[in-house]
Order: sequence, then structure tokens, then C-alpha cells
Amino acid sequence: MLDRTLVPESKQVNDINFITPKKQELDNGIKVFTINAGKQDLVRIEFVFENVNWDQSRPLQAVAVSHLINNGTHDLTAREIADKVDYYGAFLQTEYGADQSSVKLYTLNKHLAAVLPILWSVLNDSIFPQQEVDIFKQNQQQSLKVSLQKNDFLARKNFAHAIFGTSPYGSAIELEDYQAIERADLLAYFHAGYKSENCTVFAAGKFEQAEFDILNGVFGREWLNKEEAGVNQFSFTVPEGGEILIERPGAIQSAIRMGTLSINRTHADFAGFQVMNCLLGGYFGSRLMANIREDKGYTYGIGSAVVSMKDAGYFFIATEVGADVCTAALTEIEKEIDLLKSDTVSAEELDLVRNYMLGSMLGSLENAFSHADKFKNIYFSGLDYSYYDNYIRTVKSITAEELKILANKYLDTTTFSKVIVGRK
Repeated sequence: MLDRTLVPESKQVNDINFITPKKQELDNGIKVFTINAGKQDLVRIEFVFENVNWDQSRPLQAVAVSHLINNGTHDLTAREIADKVDYYGAFLQTEYGADQSSVKLYTLNKHLAAVLPILWSVLNDSIFPQQEVDIFKQNQQQSLKVSLQKNDFLARKNFAHAIFGTSPYGSAIELEDYQAIERADLLAYFHAGYKSENCTVFAAGKFEQAEFDILNGVFGREWLNKEEAGVNQFSFTVPEGGEILIERPGAIQSAIRMGTLSINRTHADFAGFQVMNCLLGGYFGSRLMANIREDKGYTYGIGSAVVSMKDAGYFFIATEVGADVCTAALTEIEKEIDLLKSDTVSAEELDLVRNYMLGSMLGSLENAFSHADKFKNIYFSGLDYSYYDNYIRTVKSITAEELKILANKYLDTTTFSKVIVGRK
């Protein structure tokens, strides 16, 4: 019989093995990175495009193109594209990010040759029908109107703008930005950004030479899109700290988001910063959760994160608390930061964080797709797998004193931008 009164033995993860991709090129020079793993006859092929030609006066070009790219070509309507993909049991997914946009195809191997020509048409011949553009504008404006009533959305929106200004990382989108979308601008962006010279392919699953040959046969030829483009690049300076209070009389809860511009994964301190962040607010057993939720009962949840992007990184803390305890919650948050900077974390607490982070890393590598995602993260940061070696080594070996040094180096609350939406 299992004795449930006994706590299971805890052991630290020792080895985490990554599947490194095979690098190939299509006949037209497009780089293809392949994670060939798994026994199921299933593949995911992701076409990733760097965002280009940032225009502050047209902040929604890239995101609108990403949303509408599979909504019609010269030969296929949006409905026909969807029906043809569905017929083969495949799935098309578009994703927009501040640095890159992508189109992912999930399909069974036996249908790859039939589905890829549909995707070729989408990536080379999308026409962005005016009717689809109008529907997108209407739907997005309605969605934004609803979101603007939510405290957490307003806090997130204003915090990003305070940190990054009018860049893709922090552009404060307004209703009139959707109204200003023009089909001609979307076509121009599509022709500039979605071309072979700006494309990297990541294939994962049961992807062998036969599948590569099919991909090369369809996508290795000359692409139609040829307009000039410049890949987006940005630089930022740490803004002066300050508080932004957006009062909403009668609010029951107040949304809090606070933090500052920081480092990204290319920095030598980033792995240690992740350990420090996990300790403070990066998992359910963190200090912020223990204090603000479990002890004080001010919130259902609170967390912190350090986010890495291509040209910047940032640190933030986010929560929603009862409006009547907003000021007290802010005091307790700063108290936990000060304790991290002044007191040495115990060996027991640090070991718990180490085990959590190593277990999370191991658990995130569950299939070929997740291995491809891990590689994609370092590829677009200009790094190699030594980044993960250093991360694992740092998690295992970082000392309590080193964490205190990092806290004092990066958690200067006088530089924090603090956004409060509701009542204080």
C-alpha cells in the first residue's frame, strides 16, 4: 500500500538534452531548420518573417497583414482556402509578434504535397479583399472598445507605452488607427515583408528527406514578392520612473502593472535574472504570491516576469487587487523587493526555485515542436545552444549572494514605471 503520509523524495534534474536541428537550404536560398523527431506521421512547418518598414503613422500594417493573409488570393476566396485545408485535416495558423510574424502549417505527411501549394498561394498571392479588410477593421474596433473597459488591459497598454513609446513594443493603438487601415498599405507591406529573402523555415515532426524534397519543390522557386524592405531595428533608453493613475470611480478592483526596461537573453546576467525573478514572482510558490495572496488576501494572483525581445528586454510585476487595499498592496510589493535586495535567501528556498525551474525546462521539451520553439528563441537572438548550457549551469550553481547583487543591480524601484487603473 502507498503511504500517502510520506512526502515523495525530491531530486534535482541532472541532464536536459536538446535536439539540435539540421540546417538545409531550398534552391532559392531560404534557410530550413529541421527537428526530425517523433513517430507520428505529422509535421509542423513554420514560415517566419522579420517585421519590416516600421511606420509610426501606420502602426497596424504588420498585425493586419498577419490576420488577413489567408483571407483570399486571385484564385481562392477565404472560404475556399479554409475548406481546402480542412479537407486534408490540416491546420493553418498565423501569429504576429513585435519582432516577427509567422504562418504555421500542421499536416499529416501523406497530405503535405497537396497542402503546400495552397500555402504557396497564400504567401505569394494574397490580395486582401476589401470586404475582408472592412470586416477586420469593424471587428477589431469593437474588440478594442470592449477591452478599453477592462482595468488590466488599460494597465498593460499604458505600461507598454510608458516603457517603449511609439514603437511596435509599446505603440498605444487607438480606434482611429484601425479606421486608418487601407488595403493598398497592406498590399505594400505584404509585398515587402513576405518574400523569400526575409523568410526562415522551421520544420518539426517526422520530417525526412522526402518531406524536404516536397517543400523544396513547392517553395524553392522564385517568389513573387519583391518590394524593398528594411528589417525593423530599435534602441531604447530607460525612461524616468513615475506613476500613472487612471482613475475609475466605483471600481471594485485596481489593476497594477509596474516595472522597467531591462536586459534580454543576449546579456550575461539574463539567466541569473530569471532565477531572481522566479524567486520574487515567477511561480505559484513565489514571495509575492506568498505575501500578497496567501498572507494578505489582497488578490487571487500576482506575478512577475522578465521578457526578452530582439532589441530590448523588460521586467514587470502585474496583479489586480481590491481597490480598498491598492495602496497597501503597493507597499507590500516594494517590501518584498527590498527584502530581496537586503536579505540572503535561504538554501531551502533557493533549492525549491532551482528544482522548479529545471523541472519546467525539462517539461517544456515534450515533443519535436517544443524543441523547434526552443531553437527558434536562440536563433533570432543570435545565440547558440551554449545559451541553454549556461542557463542550466546558472540555475544549478547561482549563490544567494549573487542573487542579492542582481536584485540591487536591476530592481531599482525609483526607476519603475507604475500604472494603476481603478482606485488607489
